[in-house]
Amino acid sequence: MPDRMRLTLAHSPDPDDAFMWWPLVGLDGDPAIDTGRFDFEIVTGDIESLNAAAERGAYDVTAISIAHYPAIKSKYILTACGASVGDGYGPKLVAKPGLSLDDIRRDHPVIAVPGARTTALATSRLLLGEGMRWEAIAFDEIDEAVLSGRFDAGVVIHEGQLTCERIGLEILVDLGAWWKATRGWLLPLGGNAAKRDLEDRGGPGTLAALTRVLSNSLAHAMKERETSLEYALTFGRGIARDDADAFVEMYVNAWTLEFGQQGESAVQDFLSAAHEAGILDRPGIVDFAHSEPAGAGECGAAGVEA
Repeated sequence: MPDRMRLTLAHSPDPDDAFMWWPLVGLDGDPAIDTGRFDFEIVTGDIESLNAAAERGAYDVTAISIAHYPAIKSKYILTACGASVGDGYGPKLVAKPGLSLDDIRRDHPVIAVPGARTTALATSRLLLGEGMRWEAIAFDEIDEAVLSGRFDAGVVIHEGQLTCERIGLEILVDLGAWWKATRGWLLPLGGNAAKRDLEDRGGPGTLAALTRVLSNSLAHAMKERETSLEYALTFGRGIARDDADAFVEMYVNAWTLEFGQQGESAVQDFLSAAHEAGILDRPGIVDFAHSEPAGAGECGAAGVEA
């Protein structure tokens, strides 16, 4: 078993992810928390790029779209912390004023989406059915692409969920609200995943110990909220502090600290529903890496099936 393990941790360049993980490396090059036997190298990329990289097993720990889990489950396990969950809210299907949801269902225009592997697309396909036509473009180009008329409608994620109406777009459907109203479930959007072979590389209990460190990073970031928010603003693409604060509040919360049984069941239910609709591969039983108990040694359980 190596004395120390250097791990790559990849996250999207967005305020919520930046908020969560800065304690692992600190603001001045020294971690703000005890990282155990792990040293972290932080890398960033948009979520669709990270989804694609996960197919290659490029990073030890990475953000992924929950919808992409079935495609990478042989390489990665979801950690029980670090998720982005929509509790009655989520990505928005938007259009210029004058276009209705009935129009889209009737005419099947091509809809701009933020990636072929994203939960935003999978949920949109569940909403619109087999007739949905879509094209994946960069997530931060979608609002302008709809405003300019390049697309009749689009699905916005990240801070676009907060700013889309201010720039003249109309929200046709909040996908998270629709999912909760029709299914009664949380909408698990993004997850944090760790490579399964870390258990072989680091010895039994490595995934549990790693998940404990990640959980501690989240807890520290939430405790030091103002410091975390100032750092997160550097990833905000010029959004106002109030918007960054609201966005972090939406997606760094109790569900992020711990999926819990309800959150884990929501992942299983969403993936199973998308599989039954012919959208995703069969997910099987979704397993999660849970933290070792506080004060435990390196031999805690690596993962528990949900």
